[in-house]
Amino acid sequence: MLNLAFDTTAAACSVILTKDGATLAKSVQKMDFGQAETLMPTIKKLLEDNRLAMQDLDLITVCTGPGSFTGVRSSLSAARIFALALPNVSLTGVSAFETYIEDLQPDELAEINAVIIETKRDDFYFQIFDEHKKPIEHPQALNYPDIVNKLRNRKITLVGDGVERFLSQPSGLSLHVIRMEDLPPITALARCGSNRFLKKNLDYPKPLYLRAPDVCLKG
Repeated sequence: MLNLAFDTTAAACSVILTKDGATLAKSVQKMDFGQAETLMPTIKKLLEDNRLAMQDLDLITVCTGPGSFTGVRSSLSAARIFALALPNVSLTGVSAFETYIEDLQPDELAEINAVIIETKRDDFYFQIFDEHKKPIEHPQALNYPDIVNKLRNRKITLVGDGVERFLSQPSGLSLHVIRMEDLPPITALARCGSNRFLKKNLDYPKPLYLRAPDVCLKG
């Protein structure tokens, strides 16, 4: 099963091509801007290097956010265009929360596992999962004190690109594992998509916006 997975929601353009769970090719290009312009040429190169065409794919997996408003729209627009052009190729969306939690190894899992994603504001994108990687609450945008209150008096694992800033002040939390990532792991994104494909549980990608975008009016 050939799966093309990509993500432009964070500070990178990440693309991976897998076959039956094994990585054929991967590209992770870190950047603050220009992900949309980089995505299509990267996909084209990875396919050409493996002598494949888009029509050869079985599945396209896209990260639905949260993250950069423009990045989320870029990824989803590309995925939906592919779906229209390639009706025989399946499509699914996976959130950044699911991607981060999927990457945790069994010995890293705690009673409560919190994904904390950077917002570049005072708050954080936040979701908690149980020891079986099942979501306990819906994702939210929360301030530091609200997150600490939810996690206090429990053994927890923290993962995500917002963990470093979150832990920059003392929390008093009981920490099992700390994973300070800088990007959603693209290999885990592909694995989430493949699992959905095999379980026939595909989720048509919809943007995961937890608040309105920043808007700047130019004079």
